[in-house]
Amino acid sequence: MRLHRNLVLAVIDSLNYIYNDGLYADKVVQKTLKRDSRWGSRDRGFIAETIYDCVRWKRLYNEIAGTKNHFTQENLWKIFTVWATLKGIKLPDWKQFKDTPVRRIKGRFDELQSNRAIKESIPDWLDKLGEKELGKQWDKEIQALNQQASVILRTNTLKTTKSKLQKILMADEIETAPIDGYTDALQLAERKNVFRTDAFKRGYFEVQDASSQLVAEFLEVKPGMRVVDACAGAGGKTLHLAALMENKGQIIALDIYENKLKELKRRAKRAGAHNIEPRHISSTKVIKKLYNQADRVLIDAPCSGLGVLKRNPGTKWNLQPEFIENIKKTQAEILETYAKMVKKGGKMVYATCSILKSENEQQVEKFLNSHKEFKLIKEKKVSPAESGYDGFYMALLEKID
Repeated sequence: MRLHRNLVLAVIDSLNYIYNDGLYADKVVQKTLKRDSRWGSRDRGFIAETIYDCVRWKRLYNEIAGTKNHFTQENLWKIFTVWATLKGIKLPDWKQFKDTPVRRIKGRFDELQSNRAIKESIPDWLDKLGEKELGKQWDKEIQALNQQASVILRTNTLKTTKSKLQKILMADEIETAPIDGYTDALQLAERKNVFRTDAFKRGYFEVQDASSQLVAEFLEVKPGMRVVDACAGAGGKTLHLAALMENKGQIIALDIYENKLKELKRRAKRAGAHNIEPRHISSTKVIKKLYNQADRVLIDAPCSGLGVLKRNPGTKWNLQPEFIENIKKTQAEILETYAKMVKKGGKMVYATCSILKSENEQQVEKFLNSHKEFKLIKEKKVSPAESGYDGFYMALLEKID
């Protein structure tokens, strides 16, 4: 691989925004890729992947470079140099690479392999928490979460079938393969910008991780039901519910953020999903009106997001121990309040994109101990290490007499 100065400068600028200004990596990548319309797909891929790599391995590279968390322009170049050296890239004759200690970089990398928090590039507190909650399994999970996420599509069955979608994409030179055990999922053979395709504009698919696609199916919805998606956000799972219900019945999509519901409306229109009614939670009245009204309730609860570090590596640097403690209280409150929307004989799914037991099984256990009107039907834990996809948890509960 040959390094091009304008692409490397774009990476350095982006890292400055992320490391020093605390901006989110995905937003910075989006903005950076718009800088030069002459960049081809390979250039754009280099920029995005290098930025994400340097965010993912921030602590490890910082230790090897000896930059002591001071991310000056000179130090950002040192970090980039560590990245390029470890990737085996031949360094060009630029002043920033003068006297690069290649052997010392590689030797330091080897030395640091015995310290898991540095090797896996995570804060010490997070390493301790992961080990406390998951024991030996933490080793495998954090290793898996440091791999780059695959691009997975969910076929929109309101408009097409999986095999038809494969053929349509193949005509655009986008090769995909179905995944065993995932009804509507297709995995891209190599990363490509699928948002520019005609198939995307026509609403034939959504980009959605394979694990995330299991959640809507877990709710056991049927056409004609009244379903509440209680934390709908921008609606990835809402749209999947609409497809599973064949556009029949009603999905009430609730969220506390109005701008996310606007995005959901836009996506629903593209997907041809007509049975979704977004409702902004502007007061407790919105929820109270729905008490004992729903056949199904989906609670895709706010969480630490530790199961999706593959696609959001910056999360580990923005997370704080207090946030996790507070989010667990929020989860318990949401379960308590939103469960009241389930009618007798109805069912509810509590789901998170976390791998921590305290956000998952323990939350459900606590809820069931104080709510004898609910029983656990089944639960599923999706391990990033075992599945190769995001980490998720889901529990299906039924409201009995």
